Amino acid sequence: MKKTTIIILAIVAVAAIWVISSYNKLVTGEETVNNAWAQVETAYQRRADLIPNLVATVKGYAAHESSTLEEVVRARGYGNNLQPTEDNVAAIQQQESAISSALSRLLVVVEAYPELKANENFKDLQAQLEGTENRISVARNYYNDAAKTWNTQVRRFPSNIIAGIFGFEKKGYFKADEAASSAPVVAF
Repeated sequence: MKKTTIIILAIVAVAAIWVISSYNKLVTGEETVNNAWAQVETAYQRRADLIPNLVATVKGYAAHESSTLEEVVRARGYGNNLQPTEDNVAAIQQQESAISSALSRLLVVVEAYPELKANENFKDLQAQLEGTENRISVARNYYNDAAKTWNTQVRRFPSNIIAGIFGFEKKGYFKADEAASSAPVVAF
């Protein structure tokens, strides 16, 4: 074989190894982001599973506050099977904010019923719901960290070339709700 043929084969081999290595890193990164997203969905599912128990407990004490309870159930029923692309993370977050908002109103209703606050089942459910909201927050933060790493990898040169060829796309981030920019008012 001629030297030029050997050099060309070596260059092709190095390029092939680089493409394979870059592709495998992108696959690993995407799976990390998908795992982080699955953890967010798991936390959402836990909350969705707790809501019927919470609503049933509250219904037993506050039957005439049915509009608030119906809103909680309706918000829970929205559910989604969306994947976290840049375009639809905001829609997912908006749906989950509706659930959080409905739950907040439900907890305000609870304040009007001291005997409900004393019920052990409700206290347990309330504690579980609070823990679940914390889990959602942790899962969202983990997802955002994974999405940042992923997006950096997809955008960096030269892996952006491989990402473009194989159709790897950036992932969206969870952001604070617009209402979170102003401090809540506590009035007694």
